[in-house]
Formats: sequence, C-alpha cells, structure tokens
Amino acid sequence: MVTAQDFGEFETAWCPGCGNFGLLKAVKQALAGADLAPHQAAFVSGIGQAAKAPQYFNCNLFNGLHGRTLPVATGLKLANPELKVLVETGDGDCYGEGGNHFLAALRRNPDLTVIVHDNQVYALTKGQASPTSEAGFTSKAQPIGAPAPLNPLAVAVTLRAGFVARGFVGKPDHLAGLIQQGIGYRGLALIDILQNCVSFNRVNTWKWYNQRCYELEPGYDPADWEAAMKRVWEWGDRIPLGVLYRGGEGTVNHDRFPALQKGSLLDQRTSTEALSRAMEHYF
Repeated sequence: MVTAQDFGEFETAWCPGCGNFGLLKAVKQALAGADLAPHQAAFVSGIGQAAKAPQYFNCNLFNGLHGRTLPVATGLKLANPELKVLVETGDGDCYGEGGNHFLAALRRNPDLTVIVHDNQVYALTKGQASPTSEAGFTSKAQPIGAPAPLNPLAVAVTLRAGFVARGFVGKPDHLAGLIQQGIGYRGLALIDILQNCVSFNRVNTWKWYNQRCYELEPGYDPADWEAAMKRVWEWGDRIPLGVLYRGGEGTVNHDRFPALQKGSLLDQRTSTEALSRAMEHYF
C-alpha cells in the first residue's frame, strides 16, 4: 500500500508561509490515495517556484524550459501511455510563456493531470504581474497596474476540456481529493489551485482567499456546460471550488496514433533497415 511518506521529505527553498507547502502535501496525499507508487508516475515541470515542487519528493521528473511543460508531457505520454504523467506548473509558466501550448493541449486532449500553482504573480522572478493578476495589480514592472486578467478556466470550459477544477491550499483535504480525481480521469485534467505568495502578492493573501472560497454545493452538476460557464466567471466576493466541468471521456491524444496499437513505443523496436529506408527520404 502506497503512503504519502513513500515520496519522502526534503528541504525546500520556498519562503516560510508559501502556499506551495500545502500544495506539495496535497499532491503526495493524492498520489497515495490513487495508490500510485513513485515509479508509476512521472512529473514534468518548467521554470518557477511551482516548477520546483517535484524536486522536493521522490518521483520521476523532467524539468524543462519555461512554458514548455505541456508539449514535453504530451510526448512522454505518447512514448509510454501506461505511465501516469502529471504536469506541475505555475500561472506564468502555463498561461503566460506556455499559453499557446495550453490551447493546443485543450484541443488535443492528452491524458495528463495538469496541476497549476496559481498565486497570480511571477514569484521566482521577483513579483511581476502574471496573466491571472487582478486588474490594476502594481509591481516594479507594472507601475501603472496590470490589465484585465486571463480566465484560464473559462477558456478550458469554452473549449469543453474534459475535466476542469479549482482548488485552494487552505482546504487541503478537498484539494487532495480534486487532484486524485484528476489523476483518475482519462484525458486532460486541469486543476487550477489558488495559493498565496507571501513575498510578492500582498493583495490575494491566504486570508483574502479564505474569506471568499467556497465548495460547490452537493447538487451541482459538473456535466452542465452552461452552469459551468456561469461558475467559472464567478469571482470576487465568492469563488467556487470543486470540479466545475466534467465532460465525457472521449478520444485522448494517444488513441489517434496507429503505431501505438502495437503497444507502447517504449516496448517497440525499430529495425535499422526500416530506419535507413525512412532516412533515405531526407537525402
């Protein structure tokens, strides 16, 4: 039986009070709840405080370039569909530098669990406004205030992504449950997680979130697309948490590739003769 302790405890470089601590604990709890041992899962991360998270527990990890988490994770899943692939990224990494890849992933529907640490600021590079920063948010890079924010969950629901959820680090058990549901979903599972940045975001604090976040009522139907569209735009005095939209589990990206009908690419062997014939087309 897998436990959270199987993923180890490591010294981190995060600021005391950072929301990443609670999120890291929730991810371990979710992996244990899904009975996924460290060797059965692989994480892909980019650049940022969020991207450091998989470095702080025992797991398979590819740490790549800023904004390039989703294409790497998609390729990893294509190479080995039997591996559970998770993406750990931030609001800047995923929605800013990686915005084009975010849109492509919503269209392709790769079987990935995408965990977005959303603190509404670029924390690693000292506090610039991110795509999700509140309108008017000021920083040294945006002294006149940030423009209107991107609503990534509205984008995902508009494109009818299969699994769209929002969590908050102040509700750790609820958050772990959302991540575990995302792990169990076959297709793209997007989990946007609200968290505080104690160093650079003095507006959206833990207290600010805690006063506004509420869990969706038991009668809420995540299959209702129109209801989901209304909830993803609910922001301000009240912020809904939970699975906002869940569509049917349709065709995932790796189902479209005939080569995978023979099994994982990892287990297939290509003859040198076949490779030479293919290469001849390029000379």
